[in-house]
Amino acid sequence: MKRNVARLAVSVGCPSGVGPEVSVAASARIRPRDGARVLLVGDLGGLRVAARTVGVDPARLVEVTDASSAFDLSSRVIPVLQPGAALASKDRRPGKPSRVGGRAQLRFIDVATDLVAAGQADALVTGPVSKDAIARSGAPGARGFLGHTEHLATRLGAHEVTMAFWSKALTTSLVTTHLPLSLVPTAITKEGVARATFWTGWLVERLAYSAQLRQRGKRPVIAVAALNPHAGEHGLLGDEETRILAKGITLARRRLVLAKIDVAVEGPVPAESAFRLGAKGAFAAIVAMYHDQATIPMKLLGFGEAVNVSLGLPIVRTSVDHGTAYDRAGKGTADPRGMLEAMHLAARLARP
Repeated sequence: MKRNVARLAVSVGCPSGVGPEVSVAASARIRPRDGARVLLVGDLGGLRVAARTVGVDPARLVEVTDASSAFDLSSRVIPVLQPGAALASKDRRPGKPSRVGGRAQLRFIDVATDLVAAGQADALVTGPVSKDAIARSGAPGARGFLGHTEHLATRLGAHEVTMAFWSKALTTSLVTTHLPLSLVPTAITKEGVARATFWTGWLVERLAYSAQLRQRGKRPVIAVAALNPHAGEHGLLGDEETRILAKGITLARRRLVLAKIDVAVEGPVPAESAFRLGAKGAFAAIVAMYHDQATIPMKLLGFGEAVNVSLGLPIVRTSVDHGTAYDRAGKGTADPRGMLEAMHLAARLARP
């Protein structure tokens, strides 16, 4: 296989959700001109059922025992690596997650991750999982599962991981991730703000926003969104902006200069203004303080096409921005565009 083609290991997500369907449907649309080849990591039987559901010939799915030859197969073939024993049909019923399925989806993630970490694939793409099904599955290390970002950071020994979302309409990242809202203010630190801002700058540079903007005589700008309404109103509505965020922005600017990443950073910007202006193209990206501050505008503007990106890992990892959609599983109505965009973005980030 040509080395300018990115090898994507795709963990297909919960076997009872829409992950198998969107994974198969998106894989069937990938062509050599897309600069990517796909290896699905999941349950072969469930994926063949999913293929029939979405109108893909199940015969295109071919089981492989390792990744060494999977990416050299015909582009008509969709290779599948099945970790462990096949799932019984009762353990992958659409809309009915099981403990066995919970263990399986965690195994899919770990096997696909290890392929990329070992250099047998170039990027990891993940399908939607059930945090609850994994946490209750009884699998080793599953009890504290909060999401892909946290799990991959632990598995890969990464200490500076930032969750980000990319779409054609908006790019945003998070200082904190899966936390109760009551814990967010105390979880925000200047180091966390600097980390998220720095890695957002890396993403902006990597995706060539800088070159595109400079062709128009502009420098890309990242906005750091405030935590409090109106950026705290000089302390009347909270002091995190002056006490923490401003210091984090200063640290981020220093790190960006040292790394020779030429982007500007503004903030703290009132969140309502940051996202409104960001949607109009005034900012290359926005750094959000907490989960829903980022995901609500992202899903309003780009739902179904946005891509979750884990920044700061030693590997490239992208994901769909939607959940398991148990109410749609098995019906063939799940939209594969998000998975297809995740594959395309992974290929862009993985190529030299």
